[in-house]
Amino acid sequence: MFKFKNVSLIFVLVLITLQFPALAQKAQSHQLLNDKLKKSSFKKLIKSAQKADVIFFGEMHDDPISHWLQLKLIKALDEKNNLILGLEMFERDNQSELDQYLNDEIDLATFEKEARLWNNYKTDYAPLINYAREKGINVVATNIPRRYASMVYKQGFGAIESLVAEEKAYIAPLPIEFDIDLPGYQKMLNMVEGHGGENFPKAQAIKDATMAHSISENIKEGKIFFHANGRYHSDHKEGIIWYLRKYRPDLKILTITTIMEGEVPEKGVADYIIMVDEDMIKTY
Repeated sequence: MFKFKNVSLIFVLVLITLQFPALAQKAQSHQLLNDKLKKSSFKKLIKSAQKADVIFFGEMHDDPISHWLQLKLIKALDEKNNLILGLEMFERDNQSELDQYLNDEIDLATFEKEARLWNNYKTDYAPLINYAREKGINVVATNIPRRYASMVYKQGFGAIESLVAEEKAYIAPLPIEFDIDLPGYQKMLNMVEGHGGENFPKAQAIKDATMAHSISENIKEGKIFFHANGRYHSDHKEGIIWYLRKYRPDLKILTITTIMEGEVPEKGVADYIIMVDEDMIKTY
């Protein structure tokens, strides 16, 4: 009798699965594609990442899958204690506050007050910082202070030439080389349709150059530098990478980007593409 009940139960489950195939499907938060747009796996991504000198994780800032996979990848790469973390979300003049918090020299309330944190810090970046704090991972604030990027947006590169040496120390070495013909910057020009002219992509370029310079200054032999940034800063290996190759052409670089389901993935946009389910919630 006991066997009969089990067989009957199995039969019912198989019948339900055949009649309602949707019940047999697993809900997927994302798919992972390689540079040839073929399905890949997180295990393969880890294996590729372990061979890189620098990893650029291009995120959508409000996407929880990006942030979750960043943390998962950081944990996987940190097994050999060979990781440096860099974040677009922290500006270079806040490195001191960041170091003090990581070293338990200031508390969370002071850190939140003084470090000009992004509004989504608690949901999206605190897990990365908390893990780095727990494991003693060096974290680099790579971005230009926003006030200087704003000056470039309003007045062009000439606006920052007059800064004093102490202020210029937070920016990539001047003058900044700028190629307006790069597809990423051209796309930005088309987005603004004349508003701000070339100063809009120039403001992006000063960020890209500064983040690249920050990485080149802080990378160490035998360490993997993991950099989290908005995807437009590293897609097609332009942006930060274009500048980094000028500082350090010898580096092995791996790129990851994030797109939403429904957005057509492009070959060459990154070494790995995370395609997020269109129904995924946003963090803000």
